[in-house]
Amino acid sequence: MAENFSYVFPAIRGVQAGREYYVSMCPLRLLTRLFIFDEEELVPELRAQRTLNKARVPDIARYIVENKNSYIFSAITVSIDGTIQFDPVGADGPANFRMGALTVSMDAKLIVNDGQHRRAAIVQALETAPDLGEETIAVVFFLDRGLEHCQQMFADLNRYAVKPSASLGVLYDHRSAAASLARHLSLTSSVFKNLIETERSSLSPRSRKLFTLSAVNFATTELLVDKELEDFHSASKKCAEFWEAVGEHIPEWTYVRQSKMTSGELRRDFIHSHAIVLQALGRAGRALYQLPAAERAKRLKRLRGVDWSRKNAPTWEGRAMVGGAMAKSGQNITLTCNEIKRVLGIQLSPEESAAEMAWEASRSPRRAAGRKRA
Repeated sequence: MAENFSYVFPAIRGVQAGREYYVSMCPLRLLTRLFIFDEEELVPELRAQRTLNKARVPDIARYIVENKNSYIFSAITVSIDGTIQFDPVGADGPANFRMGALTVSMDAKLIVNDGQHRRAAIVQALETAPDLGEETIAVVFFLDRGLEHCQQMFADLNRYAVKPSASLGVLYDHRSAAASLARHLSLTSSVFKNLIETERSSLSPRSRKLFTLSAVNFATTELLVDKELEDFHSASKKCAEFWEAVGEHIPEWTYVRQSKMTSGELRRDFIHSHAIVLQALGRAGRALYQLPAAERAKRLKRLRGVDWSRKNAPTWEGRAMVGGAMAKSGQNITLTCNEIKRVLGIQLSPEESAAEMAWEASRSPRRAAGRKRA
């Protein structure tokens, strides 16, 4: 803080759309003191941006604390509602003209336009790791031109923001043991090799791929407990063993590999190449591994008797499908797993039993209504 009761930031001045903006650095420990986020309960029309989703903050804070030597954040964007002055360093040359000191009056409001969740997470992380306080985050300053302009800034900053697909996230994630395992399986497993889509999280009818990398990742996390993921060699061996054993009893997967059937035809007519079923198989597999190896092999053979056809609506409608379309909810994964466990002769967990009873109860009125109409 300068003697004239102002904040002074070392900054670089730039120009966008004919107006000046400034880029600086801020120590993490000063984020709360300097930058505010308007959290008043106002209607959307009177806010400059969306409300803070507090459920997201702990996960981001945990990411910082658990990766203190490698975390990374992009700049936050701040509007200055108050008086500023930029004093360039030196008098000669365009570079000197752009670099200087940005002085902001003490009574100015510095409001976060973009990056409010990062700000909140950093504040929370500092409670656990105060040593991070001297590290910095980039800040882009704009002059506040009123509510309408701030709302337009928010719209423009997020207009073309596209979250990367789940599969691409797994492909590039080298922190997650499960992601590393999914990538390894996609390259080495006889079931998955050359059949994994690594960039998209959905498959087009013409795609030659059979599964997405995100589906393999989710299925892997269902199969293994967290402790198993700590031993990559053992985990990869178990996963390869399980999925190859499953593949032996789902002949359509082999038909695609042998070019006797296209991936598009399989996805059109069957449900077992879709993420929900792969995840349900992984969850059932975790329970299956509580049995001796010989018994596991015996139970898995029962998969050959499963009718995985989409036409088998009496079995899959309401479980893996809703209205004939593949479902994606956690409840549908549980109900699909329940059916697979029934086939394999595995007892349901209390949570799975409760889900099954609730589903059966929801079907009873519809059945009764159908009989009444008949």
